Amino acid sequence: MNKPEKINEHLDLIDSVDLSKPLTFPTEAYTSKDYAEAEADRLWAKVWQHAGRVEEIPNINDFMTYEIGLDSILIVRTGEDSIKAYHNVCPHRGRRLVPVAKDSNGARGNRQRFVCGYHGWTFDGDGKNTYILDKDDWQGALTDSRTCLTEVRVDTWGGWVWINMDPDCVPLREYLEPAAGMLDPFQFEKMRYRFRQWVVFDCNWKVALEAFMEPYHVAATHPQLTKYGDFYAWSKAQGLHGNDGYDTPDQSAEDSAASTTVFRTGKGPDARAMMGQMQKEFWETVGASTTQVMVDAAARLVDELPEGTPSDEVHHHWLESCKRDYAAMGVEWPDIREEQMAEAGLAWHLFPNMGILQGPVFALYYRTRPYGNDPNKCIYEAVAIERFPKGEAPDTEWVYADATEENWRRVIAQDFSNMELVQQGLQSRGFRGNLPNPHQENKVTNFHLNLARYMGTGAPQPLDD
Repeated sequence: MNKPEKINEHLDLIDSVDLSKPLTFPTEAYTSKDYAEAEADRLWAKVWQHAGRVEEIPNINDFMTYEIGLDSILIVRTGEDSIKAYHNVCPHRGRRLVPVAKDSNGARGNRQRFVCGYHGWTFDGDGKNTYILDKDDWQGALTDSRTCLTEVRVDTWGGWVWINMDPDCVPLREYLEPAAGMLDPFQFEKMRYRFRQWVVFDCNWKVALEAFMEPYHVAATHPQLTKYGDFYAWSKAQGLHGNDGYDTPDQSAEDSAASTTVFRTGKGPDARAMMGQMQKEFWETVGASTTQVMVDAAARLVDELPEGTPSDEVHHHWLESCKRDYAAMGVEWPDIREEQMAEAGLAWHLFPNMGILQGPVFALYYRTRPYGNDPNKCIYEAVAIERFPKGEAPDTEWVYADATEENWRRVIAQDFSNMELVQQGLQSRGFRGNLPNPHQENKVTNFHLNLARYMGTGAPQPLDD
């Protein structure tokens, strides 16, 4: 790791990076034990990160924990419009206040009081200490500030609960821009869990995250999808964050939204049939990135439209059918313009560890986290959220699912096939450094550029001649 006196020199180097040029960056961020340990202080203690969904704690006194590295955060619903967060540690002797099983994805429940199992010190939802056994023995030295829980910054956006361990951090909204403004029209806060699964992988959290960060891998990793069109993609840096979408010059300008989302009609002589096939395949092999309602509407296209209907008309008719079907179910379709869909693109990376593939009534998102401070292991999660009729959202729990096609569907399982092999290859003496595609993997390079700002090392550099 760089010493403090080299940080300013390093920041000057970062400011000079041109992300449009061919660049490389080293493997230290994926493989170094020292780097992984430094992440705890330089990265995870300084950034906003989503810790769960608001729907997980709907009632007063509901709580959940969020584990990141060696830190545990306790998040509590204290009022109808109030959520607070604390370090999950008793200030007396350091015991975890709420134990978290190693084979679980955090703890959840409802408590009016949090009682330390070691000596019985007790705290309310506002973090105030309400009971200390034999308090007088401390001769008046135990002030409220010494005995309360240590508070953590917390806020919400998009239906997610976000935490930041840095008391001097910027507000969440400022941190998330411009992503938040471009994604607001999708109204993620009105969606609810459809499924949520997690697994532990033998790779670094960045390797797992980057496996889903660009469509450049589709032709080789998901060859069965190429029958639906070219997956040549643009990729853009958006401050800390980044997004991407499909370059499809063969499609009409009126179909711009379809060209940059999962809603493309695809190639082939019959756009009606291709749209139906593509939606069905996404549903069956991803289990997300569409909905059953949208799949059913696409299946009707061959009956509702004449053969030879142009792709942009097929796309428009399909979306209007989806809106009507949802309206009949009592589900609101968001007021989102096609140009907003096009600007948002296919998918986002929210720094540091979240990926989102968005749609008007659904989203598939990923989160990766370090497994302790081991650079060669990580926690990977995939979650589908969706708009449902009121009261009809399924009752879901976190499910640990081994990385098999049976558990994760074909497309995600194909992505899994790269992860451990990449982690192994990054440690090879023969690997000379990453060579990201300047046009299609700009989002990945931007991730490492911003990572280097926090970590003080690893800035992308121009390729040698």
